[in-house]
Amino acid sequence: MSTSSSDPVRIGALVPLTKPGWVEAGRNLLAGLELAASEVNDTGGIAGRPLELVVRDTAADPRRAVAAVDELARLGVAALAGEYHSVVARAAATRADVLGLPFLCSSAVLDALTDQPTEWVARLAPAQSHGWRIYADFLLGAGHRRIAVAAQPSVYWASGTRILREHLAPRGGTVIELELGEPAVVCDELVGTRATALLLLVGHPDPALSLVRSVRQDPRLAGTMIGAPAGQPEFGEWGAGIPFLRYLPEILEPVGARVENALRERLGGVPSFVAFEGYDTITVLASILRSHGADRARIAESWAHVEVEGTRGRIRFSRAPGIGVRQWTWAPVQVAERDAAEPGRFRIRHRG
Repeated sequence: MSTSSSDPVRIGALVPLTKPGWVEAGRNLLAGLELAASEVNDTGGIAGRPLELVVRDTAADPRRAVAAVDELARLGVAALAGEYHSVVARAAATRADVLGLPFLCSSAVLDALTDQPTEWVARLAPAQSHGWRIYADFLLGAGHRRIAVAAQPSVYWASGTRILREHLAPRGGTVIELELGEPAVVCDELVGTRATALLLLVGHPDPALSLVRSVRQDPRLAGTMIGAPAGQPEFGEWGAGIPFLRYLPEILEPVGARVENALRERLGGVPSFVAFEGYDTITVLASILRSHGADRARIAESWAHVEVEGTRGRIRFSRAPGIGVRQWTWAPVQVAERDAAEPGRFRIRHRG
């Protein structure tokens, strides 16, 4: 495919924008991607060529994501960016590896992002094994030794449950898996476990929100902590007092603070960590494109040499043990919850 000096450099953006995808997460991710792309173009683009995002909605569907990767490869994008849902990102990464198309995954955390080690894929978000072990340490530090888990069938939720069990067991913690059913039945089962914490590894809004309401309205479960390590309570519908993993530093450096203000304007409210992940993704790819050009093989070869100032710290990629893709090790990790007295404010409960 021939190009001219005025042709745009295209990046394919994979984002969940419709249900059953998590639309609010997709909206935040896209806001970050678009803000960074706009700033790249305001500062000269890629060697004078405009940077263009070619956005495709994955709707949390792995098959749809694979079809989008095929289409974007045919359209001549230099690289892929984005995706929030781990199982969807895994499907996209596996296909990108086959096609020889660089993919910088923004938000998905599943450790096994590809079946085999690959040079074509890199990731910004911390691997699930890293973040969920930090969450397990938070549970222990908060005095929880019997932890119940209500999980839907999924590779991602099963992986999370295994990480928690393997980290907690040697430290005196027990993970009790509940049979997921009607909220009232889950509450009855939870009472019998004598667990002091319930982790919801389930979809949003249902059954998550109905489970939250039922547990909090059940007087037998007063004092039971509800947690959601996957990060869903970052978005306000979950309510306050539900600790979750959040990939932000306690205090943003000047770059992050400036981007936060710009994202607030785009989103009309407080940006989630997902928006910062989107922004950092384009920042990294633009740096690579400016220094190495738009050749796909050269982009993939450059992961090991990246050093870019992102919104949450200096970004470098390496080979982490057990992770088959180039990985930023690590983005900042905190366990946070919304403050009941001021729901727009987050309280940090634990730092990784």
